Amino acid sequence: MNAVLEIKADAVIHNLTYFKSKLHSSTKTLAVVKAFGYGSDAVILSRILQKSKVDYLAVAYIEEGIHLRKEGIRLPILVLHPQSNNLSELIEYHLEPNIYSKKMLIEFLKLAKKQKLVDYPVHLKFNTGLNRLGFHKDEVTNIITIINKEKLIKIQSVFSHLAESDDVSDKRFTLEQINAFIKIKNEVTSLLNYKPIFHLLNTSGIINYPEAQFDMVRLGIGIYGFGNDIKITNKLQNVLTLKSVISQIHTIKKGESVGYNRAFIAESDMKTATISIGHADGISRKLGNNNGYVLVNKKKAFIIGNVCMDMIMVDITTIRCKEGDEVVLFNSQKMIEEIAIKINTIPYEFLTMISQRVKRKII
Repeated sequence: MNAVLEIKADAVIHNLTYFKSKLHSSTKTLAVVKAFGYGSDAVILSRILQKSKVDYLAVAYIEEGIHLRKEGIRLPILVLHPQSNNLSELIEYHLEPNIYSKKMLIEFLKLAKKQKLVDYPVHLKFNTGLNRLGFHKDEVTNIITIINKEKLIKIQSVFSHLAESDDVSDKRFTLEQINAFIKIKNEVTSLLNYKPIFHLLNTSGIINYPEAQFDMVRLGIGIYGFGNDIKITNKLQNVLTLKSVISQIHTIKKGESVGYNRAFIAESDMKTATISIGHADGISRKLGNNNGYVLVNKKKAFIIGNVCMDMIMVDITTIRCKEGDEVVLFNSQKMIEEIAIKINTIPYEFLTMISQRVKRKII
């Protein structure tokens, strides 16, 4: 057996339900499944979420949305970062673009006119301080005037993104963003004869700024069991478990080395197990040389030597085990966070590092 990433459906539903309990009954939910569902499996996650009746899905790129459509996902899908070169495919697969610049707006309107579209759903993003993507707040009147000239497109939603919603030590900047978005909302509303969806909050925003939930919220890392706050994370359930197996056990004599560059030298006789997973699967080289560990029969076995592309070696001197036994790389939010700290990153990045050659399995 090669490495397997288990995805627990019940945990996804639990986490979704928890966040919904923080919302008004009328507030819609958008689930972010970009980057292979934060490193899990976008199709598996989307099927669970579709059955759980979320209102929207979001992906980063058009190709991600097309993949979901081909796998039978019927929910509306917002494409957060569409590119001009494949907008025709976006329309073909009934995906909804985030229009974030005047250049993008003109290009999409030109295509919409060519294809004789009527009221095609689009989303407008405004930059309120993250300075990543989005129209400037001073462009509202100009942008809405352009859209109102013809009935080619219809604004499905207007949104922005918070820069530091997870940091409550200084709320000033976030409150400034919220107030800026309220002004944008009021201006957009005054210029339209219909009401689009307005949304601003991400996972941390739901936790820390529930008063700014508007019409919809965007759930990302929260679905996967992280609240960016230890108290909230403890109320969520772990969704992902990464497992592999022991391929071979070795007896190492004192003075012998293990792995590339002889990075580990045995100080006494010992036993090692070779595990079928490596840095090509997302196990960082920084976890080698006793920095990271795995669980073998529920006991910690530290990674010795350098992490190889397809394998790691661990110290099992004091652990009773045999070849073929299951090995757990992580099975809790705590373990994922520990790994992230050890490789100097955050759970988001570590989870998205998990290679697509690792088999996904729904539990």
